[in-house]
Amino acid sequence: MQSLLLKLQADIEARKRRHWDVLATAKSASLGISLALIAFLLGVRAAEGRMDEGGAWMQHLGAALPARPMGLVDLQKAQIDKLTRVQANSSLYGIPADLAERIEDIANAEGIDPKVAFGLVATESEFNRHAVSPVGAVGYTQLMPSTARFFRPDLEREALFDRDTNLRLGFRFLKTLIDKYHGNLKLALLAYNRGPDRVDSLLRAGEDPDNGYARLVLRDWGKRKR
Repeated sequence: MQSLLLKLQADIEARKRRHWDVLATAKSASLGISLALIAFLLGVRAAEGRMDEGGAWMQHLGAALPARPMGLVDLQKAQIDKLTRVQANSSLYGIPADLAERIEDIANAEGIDPKVAFGLVATESEFNRHAVSPVGAVGYTQLMPSTARFFRPDLEREALFDRDTNLRLGFRFLKTLIDKYHGNLKLALLAYNRGPDRVDSLLRAGEDPDNGYARLVLRDWGKRKR
């Protein structure tokens, strides 16, 4: 398992951009560092187990670790699973590994299925951080500055070119729409594309707001590339 982990880590590093934003790099690396530190501490505990049956060491860390901490093998498996997903998404969408990692992490943090998140970014901007639409939508998630300011009133338009800011606010907007439409992902995606006022207006008139956008986002991207 350790050799597989090292192989995956090496492949992920090779897939990352050569020139990283320092802050983005630190955030991207934080998970691996945390996992490695906890794994090391658990490994030390396992080695000392024969000499210390009292459990004082674990009690000392009780406030910092979960009630039922993962073992070293579990931690390595979790890390391998994540690196495998990052590697797969990097290859599937033809994007740097650090971007694939941040899309997954931010989507999970904002309550969005990562598959939907990847489909949204692919459909909206084709993973172009600097994309600007004719009507002024910006960045990876093609967010309008006026919409972004609903979540951050002091936001400057240029901030939407920042990777994490754009992804976070775009996914947060989609989650707000999912909640508005009581979990109906199709309607939420249509409202993301057409605007909630337009979708609501069509629904009140008894018309179908479907324009095919949701199918684009939710399509099987793997089949599209074959």
